[in-house]
Parts: sequence; structure tokens; C-alpha cells
Amino acid sequence: MSSLAPPPVAPPGFTVGRAWTAPVTTGVAALAGTAVLAVGNPNTTHVPLCPLRAITGLDCPLCGSLRAVHSLTRADLGAALDHNLLFTVSVPALVVCWAVWLSRSVGRPLVADRPLPRFAKPALVGLALVFGVFRNLPAFGWLGSGA
Repeated sequence: MSSLAPPPVAPPGFTVGRAWTAPVTTGVAALAGTAVLAVGNPNTTHVPLCPLRAITGLDCPLCGSLRAVHSLTRADLGAALDHNLLFTVSVPALVVCWAVWLSRSVGRPLVADRPLPRFAKPALVGLALVFGVFRNLPAFGWLGSGA
């Protein structure tokens, strides 16, 4: 006979792999990244270029987002919109989506638990692709990241 001790028992109300860990981890990472961008200025410090921009000179749909976040931390909405219009106008929706995700994961949904319509994800991807194309056309140069 071996004298193995029984496995440790988790405290009441605690389980490994809780559903809330993913949204909380994502929120902490987003806040940490925002804090770094609030302190460091991506306009003056060396930030690696987007691979697409480095190879082709074209702006991808996310080019300028770091500078937009930096501008938002300074409450400079105009500069944020100039760096990346699509990202800046989607920040409120991203925050709301994160809050809904967190509320559902803790069992207290903020809104009715309905799945997204089937067309929502392809429509968002299509919007990003169209924005990426238009911001590189000369007639829509004002959509560029201004890098």
C-alpha cells in the first residue's frame, strides 16, 4: 500500500478554467496595451511597420491603429480619426462586445442571448477589406494612416 495523499480540494466557488478567464485576460491585455501606448508615443518611437506596408507601401485596414489608440488616450479624437477612421469608430462597439462577452461568461447577460446573424462576420470582414482597398486609392487618400 502506498500512502498517497488525496488530491487537493479547490475552495468553494472556485473551479479551474472558469468561463470568465478569457474575457478578463483579454480585457487586462487591452488595458495594458493601452497603458503602454498612453506612455509611449508610436508617432516618435520606433514601432515596426505593418508587414503589408513594409513590403508594398500600402495601408492595411489596421494601419494607424496604434497611433489612433495613443491619440484616444490623449482625448484627441480628430487625430485618432485621421490615423484610422474604421478602428476609431469601432472602439465603442468593441468595448460593448467585450462587456457583453464578460457578462455572459459570469452568467449575468446584459442582453438577450441571441447569436449573431449569419451575415455579420462576413459583413465585418468585407467592410474591413473594402476600407483597406479604398484607403489606398488616390481619390480617398484622406482615409490613409498618415504615416
